[in-house]
Formats: sequence, structure tokens, C-alpha cells
Amino acid sequence: MVPVVGGKAANLGELLAAGLPVPGGFCLTTAAYRQATASHAEGSAGQLAAVHEALKSTNDGDLPALAALAGQARDVIRAAPVPPDIAAAIEAAYAALGNDVPVAVRSSATAEDLPSASFAGQQDTYLNVVGAGAVVEAVRDCWASLWTDRAVSYRATRGIDPAAVALAVVVQRMVDATAAGVLFTANPLTNRREQAVIDASTGLGEAVVSGAVNPDHFVVDPVSGRILERRLGDKRIAVRPISGGGTRTVAVSNGGVAACLTDRQAAELAVLGLRVEQHFGAPQDIEWAIDAAGRLWLTQSRPITTLFPIPQRAADKAAAAGGAAPGGTRVYLCLSLAQGLTRPITPMGLAAFRLIASSVARAANFDVPRPHNGPSPYAEAGQRIYFDLTAVARSTTGRRIVPRVFDVMEARSATVLRKIFEDPRFSVTRRTPLGLLQHVVPVAARARVPETLFRAALRPNAALRRANRQAREFGNSLQPPAGATPLQRLDHAEYILSVRLFSVVPSIIPLPALGFAALGLVGKLLGGGRWDDLQVVLRGLPNNVTTEMDLELWRLAQVIRNDGGSRTAMTERKAAELAEDFRAGQLPSVLQAGLARFMDQYGHRAVAEIDVGMPRWSDDPRQIFGVLANYLRLPAGAVPPDVQFSNAAEEAEAQIGRLVAEARGRGRLRGAVVESALRRARLFTGLRELPKFQLVVALDEVRKQLVLVGTALTAAGALDTPDDVFFLNLEEARAGLRRVAEGGPGGQPGTGHVDLRGLVAERRAAYDVELARRHVPRVLLSDGTEPEAVQPAGSSGQPAEAGMLTGSPASAGTVTGAARVILDPVGAHLEPGEILVAPSTDPGWTPLFLTAGGLVMEMGGPNSHGAVVAREYGIPAVVGVPDATLRLATGQQITVDGGAGTVVPS
Repeated sequence: MVPVVGGKAANLGELLAAGLPVPGGFCLTTAAYRQATASHAEGSAGQLAAVHEALKSTNDGDLPALAALAGQARDVIRAAPVPPDIAAAIEAAYAALGNDVPVAVRSSATAEDLPSASFAGQQDTYLNVVGAGAVVEAVRDCWASLWTDRAVSYRATRGIDPAAVALAVVVQRMVDATAAGVLFTANPLTNRREQAVIDASTGLGEAVVSGAVNPDHFVVDPVSGRILERRLGDKRIAVRPISGGGTRTVAVSNGGVAACLTDRQAAELAVLGLRVEQHFGAPQDIEWAIDAAGRLWLTQSRPITTLFPIPQRAADKAAAAGGAAPGGTRVYLCLSLAQGLTRPITPMGLAAFRLIASSVARAANFDVPRPHNGPSPYAEAGQRIYFDLTAVARSTTGRRIVPRVFDVMEARSATVLRKIFEDPRFSVTRRTPLGLLQHVVPVAARARVPETLFRAALRPNAALRRANRQAREFGNSLQPPAGATPLQRLDHAEYILSVRLFSVVPSIIPLPALGFAALGLVGKLLGGGRWDDLQVVLRGLPNNVTTEMDLELWRLAQVIRNDGGSRTAMTERKAAELAEDFRAGQLPSVLQAGLARFMDQYGHRAVAEIDVGMPRWSDDPRQIFGVLANYLRLPAGAVPPDVQFSNAAEEAEAQIGRLVAEARGRGRLRGAVVESALRRARLFTGLRELPKFQLVVALDEVRKQLVLVGTALTAAGALDTPDDVFFLNLEEARAGLRRVAEGGPGGQPGTGHVDLRGLVAERRAAYDVELARRHVPRVLLSDGTEPEAVQPAGSSGQPAEAGMLTGSPASAGTVTGAARVILDPVGAHLEPGEILVAPSTDPGWTPLFLTAGGLVMEMGGPNSHGAVVAREYGIPAVVGVPDATLRLATGQQITVDGGAGTVVPS
């Protein structure tokens, strides 16, 4: 119905059909708008068509140009008379309501009040319209409001085709309200479901909706009717209808003395809102009014599009299908953010993670009935990965270990978790570590972890050589058999995900773990509070595959700088053109050969590389060309990154000498232990990147096999392009291949023809919606509550410098420079010395670090990926800074103190 009557009218119609109280009226369909804007002079339609085309070619950030075009569209519509047949229909429908009945004339656009975008307040509403002629004019004004400046800008930022939108108009009886306002059936601040939030004021609801009044505020439990919070506003004004038409704003004295709703009315409103939510199957943003007789009316309902979805486990879905509800509140931690990934994961990427998680769980002797669904604690929300941490919260051992891990990985998550542990709903029920040991010890034993640790402690260089040999052998063992069919390739991809991939982790991870443990031992031997001294030891680390990759790219940039043809190509041509020529082998020979060598080693990497659905650098090298262009802009007198890295390594060696000398001053044995520990810390800590590097090698092979599966499905007409396969899951791809195999000879469509294109289009649309989401909760409860919103992490109550942003210290040093806010490193421009401000980083971001003056990240902790690499390059860094990409702007001068964990805008 939305294409015919718009989102607002469609929702009101559903409420009426459900027997809910909605004022009577009628609706002009979008066909009336299209007829009106195309009728009479052809110039009218032609002028609108010209505006549509101009809007398509106008940048969504060019607000003055968008506003000018919006004004042209409004003028065209207002200049055209309402077609006589439409005017007559309006007059007849209005007369049927009664004699000069006051009505509200409301816009109902085809791109508003939708599940993915509410577009609230983008078009106009006219209240207390009286008389047929006035209603006709109000309808035309509503049509024109489809082109308000705010509506045009809003649609432009979301890529909505200007020619595709149209407007219906709802005409409803006015409610002469004694009180009115808005009702959210879920708490929009804390994300909690089944908690109604009501803002109410005297008179018409326009005062509340427009923000012109400080309303009364209620938070209500809709199930019990209990008032959880009541806060009276001053309600200094009220909007009242005028006899004969129109409204006026009047001053109200003593508006804050009494509430405009009784507790009983607030509870009844909350219950009514719950009925509306249950009807639509999603939390709603409702406008309501109460008339002089005390009757409740619903004047509008739209989905709350800003709420983050509640994580769903396979076990929860199975319970819901069986009519049961999972008992008790649960707590979920976002593993996507823990990996530095803020963007959504493709459906195939999620399917891969479910298999990987199942393989880990089975290795630890957990029961996994359906591996394609993931293990019991695995959950998803907003196309991100969450983990059910309830058992950890209720375990003494879990409470001791997990927050400490996150202290160094993602410090804000650790703060939130500690706060949750104070909640009596998550009281400890398991006080011994025996249950954990039953699952961990067998894994460690099979992977020979004790032997690895013992070897590394006694013969560190031999242990390092063994780890590198295992990594090479792992990479060489991933290819499928020659001549594999598409189904066999899918089998092979699943084999890698469910068997081979996890096996590499326990064989390597003990070494960096030993390195960090050795560093911790040194801290204890030297005395507490030595982190600033110890982090110097971690600068310029050897054996870090990510820094080795970055420096290799830097060296390629120097080769390009010294070759005239390559340098000219890099400085005068666009990245997309260079990428196309690279694939065709037509770049200048030095650039072509150098980049080919780099891709042979690192082409399997990418931004968000843990998602198999993301193109690798070898698929799309545009980012690499952008980074090389950034490197070439480094001024001639600046210290090159490779020299900076060497200097950092020398500083680390000097610091080791100082710390060993200090320890020897307290005893020769202590000095020997400190020196041995620090040497092992430097040798092994850089290996923290190697397990992920190997995982990405395996995921790259999985991706290659899935692309070939997609190619087979595309050839059979099931998909439009091979990459569409990443918007299916593994089981859907398998079912598609089997149906294709049932078709005609050679995979030609026959009785088994399958068309997956509709499903892919639906999934791509949902993915695009999630791409636009800026806020992803670190922790969520199963009732939807975001604990960090209830009690912001890190809020100490201590006074801070005005405008100061605080986070976790990550890399010591102070730098002042221009901020560069980057949300996606692909195509990013970073001038040498600028301070990179990013939501999070993974290895695909790190080439930007080489010429950055400093780093500020919204996510992460002292040992997160970005922090470690920043220390190795010696650039000041602060991580875990809330909303840094929103609170800082490109070009703004900021001072980053990586030791204090502060960012101060100038």
C-alpha cells in the first residue's frame, strides 16, 4: 500500500483495521499527486523533470544548490491549479465528514514512516483546517512540501531517486485535545524494549513534536502499568485551535505545577502503545491525543528506526518457534567491535563465522547440534556478531579474566562489563574454574601448548622458526583438488572453515601470549606503574607481519618516486583508472612489477578482511593506489617511515639496556631474568598479528572458492554477478547448486532452475541500511538495554577541561595538528602529519599510519590492533574515545596526548 497511500496513511489504515482508535477521514493517493504535477501545462511536468535530473547530479553535501532546486520544485507545484476532478473529490469526501468539520491535513510520502527510515517531520502538516476550499489549498501545500529543503537534503544523503517519490495526503478529523504528545513503545535512549516513554503537554501535540515546549516526561512499564519515572516540564506554551480555522500559540502560567496526564492515563497510553507495537511487530513512535471526554486517539504511528536490534541466538529462535520464551535476562558482547569492525558483515561472512565459531566450540568439547547455526552463545544483531556472555558474568573465573583481557583489547567494553557484574540479575552461580578447565585443557593438550611454551622459553629462536614454518605449511595446504566441481568447491570452503582454519591459532598464539606475560613479569620485578617505560620496549617490534607489510608498501613508493613513468602515472591518474590498468597489465613496468610482488605477498588483505564478502586488495587495488599517492606526498625533508621504524627499534634496545641496568642494581639474578624476559617480549610480541594473518589467508582461499560457486550460479541464471553469492549463506548456495544440477545438461536451466536474485536484492538493501548505522552498542542486554547508554563508560564525575575528549592511553607522546576524520580508508586522503581520527582500525587501515602524525580511535584498548601499530611507529595515540568521529571535524586543530589519554580541540 505504501506506493499508493504513502507510509503514514498505510500505517493509519492498519491501525483502523485492527480496531484501534484513529480519527476518521480520507486519503488522497499518490496518483492524485502525479496527476496534479503532470496536468495542465506540459511546462509544469517538464520543469519538475528538469529539477529531478538536476538533483541527481548535485552532490548531497551542496546544501545551497539542493535548497535552490527544492524551491524551484515547490514553486512549480504551487503555480499549478489543483485539477478540477481532484478538487471535486476532495470537496465531496470532506462534506461526508460533516458541515465545516475541523480537520488535520497531513502529508504521507512514499519514502516516510518505513521500517528502515522514518523521515519524520520532512513534509508539512496543516492543523484545524476548516472549509472545503481551505482543505483543497492545504492539499496543494502538502504536495509542495514533498520538496522542502530538509526533505530534499534527507533524500539526497540516502540516495533516493527524486523522480521515484510521490506524496499522498491524509485528511482526518481534528481532535480538540486537552493533552497530546508522543509515545515511544521502547526507550530510545537506552534501547530497552517494553518500556514506554511518553512526552505530553496541554493542547495540540504540535508543541511537543516541534520541540517548542518542555513537556511532562513519563517512563512506564506497559505490562504492569507502573510509572518508572515522572518528570514535569514547565509547559510554558500551548498550541490551541482557532474558531474558523488555524491555530495559535498561547502562554501558559504555572504549567509546571501539575502533570497534564494522570498516572492512570499514562498507563492506559502505554498499554495502547504496546498493542500497536504487537500489531506491527516492531517498536513504534506514536503521536496521540486525549479529547475533552478523556478518550485516547492515535494520530500517527511509525517504526522507531534508530533502535539497535536485540541479538538473536539460534537457541532463542528455536525456543520461539516452539512457543517457549528464553528465561532470564542475558548479556551480549559485540565481537565485531572487539575485532575493530564497525561495519556490518555480509550474509556469507556471517555464515562463515557461524561455522568457525562451531569449530572452536567443538574443539572445546561443547555440543553444537547444528554447526551452520553456530554454537549456543553465538548471536547476531544488526548484521554484527555478538556473544552471549551470561555464563561469564555468573562465573567467578570469568569475571576475573574477561575484563582484564578487554582492558587491553577494548577498554570501554571492560568498563561496561564491570558495571554489569554489579547487577544482581547476573549474580555469581559458578565459583570454581573446573568447568572452564574441562573445556580449555583438552584444546591446549591437543595443540601441544605446554610444549610450545616450554620450547619458546628455553629456545626462543627455534620456536620462532617453527612458528614461521607452520604458517607457511598452513598456507600451502589450503588449495582444493584440481578439477573440482562447484559443489566440491563449496565443500572445500566449508572444510576450511569448520576444520582447518582454527587449527592454526593454538599453534601460534602461545608465543605472543608468552611475550606479553614476559613483559608483565618485568613490570612486577621492576615495581608497579611502569607501563610508560615498558611500552617503549614494544616500539619497532620485529616479526610483525602487519608492519612488515606497511614498510614493504613504503619501499614500493620509493621505487615509484625514482621512476619517472611510474611517478607520473601515480600523480596524474585516478586510482580507479590505475586499478583497471593493473588488472590489464598495462601500468608502467616498474609500477606493474612492484605492485604485483606486493600483491603476491599481501593481496589477500583488505579492510574488514575477516568478512569473506569483502573484496581483497587483489580484487580491488584502489585503496593501495590511494595509500601510495599519500606516501608520495611526504615532503622531501621529512623523516621516512622506515627510518622512524629503525629509530623506534633503537630506542627500544636502549630502553632494554636501561631497564636491565636498573634491575641489576637490585641483584644479578633479577637483572638476568629481566633481560631474558624483555628479549622474549620483543621477539614474540610482534607475532600477535600472525594468527589473524593466517586466518585471513584461509578466508581468502574460502572467498576464491565461493566466487567460483557464484560464477556457476550466475552462469545458470540464479544470480546476476558472482559476487552476489556473498549475500547468500552457505546452505542457500548449496541448495542453489543442487537445483542447478537438477536442470538441463551442462548446468543449463531446466526443471531445477533456481532464481536467487530477489533474495540477493533484499539482502543488499538490508546491508546498505546497516552500512549507514553509525552507533553499534558494545554490550546489550536481552531486553534491548544498552548499559553504556544508562551509565556511560568512563564517566568518573571528575571535572575535565572544556571540550576535552578522553579515552585510553595507547601510545605515549604529544602531537598537535589538523584532524582528518576518515570513516573508510578506501580512497582516503591523509596529508603527512595529519592526525587520523577513525571509528576503529584493522590491518587494512595501517598503511595510513606511516605518515600520520597521531591516531584517535573510537574503539580499542592499549593492546588493540591500532594501539600496537601506533606504538611500533612511535606516533601518539588515544583509543576508546566515545564519538570521536562526530565530535571532531576534518581540519580542526587538536592536541593528542597519548600518555594521558586525552584529545583537546584548539
